[in-house]
Amino acid sequence: MPIALRPALPLDIDALWALRTVAVRVSCATHYAPEQIAVWTASPVPDFYPAMLAAGDGIVAMQGETIAGYAMLDAVKHEVDAVFVDPARAGLGIGKRLLAALEQLARERGIARLHLSASLNAVPFYQAAGFVALREEAYAHASGISLASVTMEKELTAA
Repeated sequence: MPIALRPALPLDIDALWALRTVAVRVSCATHYAPEQIAVWTASPVPDFYPAMLAAGDGIVAMQGETIAGYAMLDAVKHEVDAVFVDPARAGLGIGKRLLAALEQLARERGIARLHLSASLNAVPFYQAAGFVALREEAYAHASGISLASVTMEKELTAA
């Protein structure tokens, strides 16, 4: 079944957060301790998500009537906030399409350089998309835990 991209809507928040929780539990288990993942996935939807979605800064990948993945742009910080794909649909190029659409959205907003804090398991994905690792860091997650991550950035070329 083909994948279609559409803007993420505020009414999608609960479904997006549920997908993110499953993705973290499955995809991050290779690089983080179960205790870290338990705290990480127990955190609530960030307060800023509704505003980001209302501003048009989210993209959803649909496979039929099912959300297969999503991506979020923090246009104020020039940051990739999230790219998550349903683990059952991994390897289909959904994340790559979402990230490319997010980069285009950033260009449309006048952003010339994107940065992000990549979970350790996601570093190869972002490197394949042209992001460059700048440094390893301890990411202070909103849940209160510290997660090993890699700060990355990409210069956006004109479309």
